Amino acid sequence: MSRLAGKAALVTGAAQGIGLAIAHAFVREGASVLMTDIQDEKCAGEARAIGAESVHLDVREESDWASAFLFTREKFGRLDIVVNNAGIAGIDAQQGHNNPEHVDLAHFRDVMRTNLEGVVLGCKYAISTMRQNDPKGGSIINIGSRSGIVGIPRAVPYAASKAAVLNHTRSVALYCAEEGLNIRCNVIQPAAILTPMWEPMLGQLGTHERKVIEEAIVADCPLKRFGTPEEVAEIAVYLASDASAYTTGSAFNLDGGILAGAARPRV
Repeated sequence: MSRLAGKAALVTGAAQGIGLAIAHAFVREGASVLMTDIQDEKCAGEARAIGAESVHLDVREESDWASAFLFTREKFGRLDIVVNNAGIAGIDAQQGHNNPEHVDLAHFRDVMRTNLEGVVLGCKYAISTMRQNDPKGGSIINIGSRSGIVGIPRAVPYAASKAAVLNHTRSVALYCAEEGLNIRCNVIQPAAILTPMWEPMLGQLGTHERKVIEEAIVADCPLKRFGTPEEVAEIAVYLASDASAYTTGSAFNLDGGILAGAARPRV
């Protein structure tokens, strides 16, 4: 089955992790895909490997958004799917500035600029571009986080940015409905997905120390494991496809049951 045949998609932060997995899944399902990132060479190499296109896009820069969307219109003739995936954790270099007591406003604004303003700009240009589709319509998929639902005491900028992404998703969905546009906007909220973003916290691959850290991180997860980018991509395919035509303003939690509560082993 080619669930996305005839559709064109733009994916941000597509050089690695969740964005790369989503790009792979979209190509597999028949979509024409534009992969974007600030890691130009890496993104271009991955795009060539799967038969996608690539361009530079710094989600903080509105001029980059305008250029990327112009490229999609010229290359594909339309744009049906936008995945606002690019984001930063913001905790690797400035760990002491991420708690509420010592939060550094400059650092806070840097995280917000990428994680929130990048999504705001992506939605802005997606709506105006999808208006031009014939027939009109499209799917905007934002990548949020469990951290946007619960408090994260030592990752305040990241948590605040993802909470705002959840709210903005709902605003975009309602706006498009009020405008009579068949443009849907939903958010996927992963938790503990094993991507390169985790590497600074996990330590060297293959070491006993890393194994201990990984086990500690997933200890409170009912399924007792990390999720994979490919599992996130499967939800993205659903939201990008016509199978989700009646789905908008919704949040999809992918967290191994963390938000459901605690699961105690049977004795």
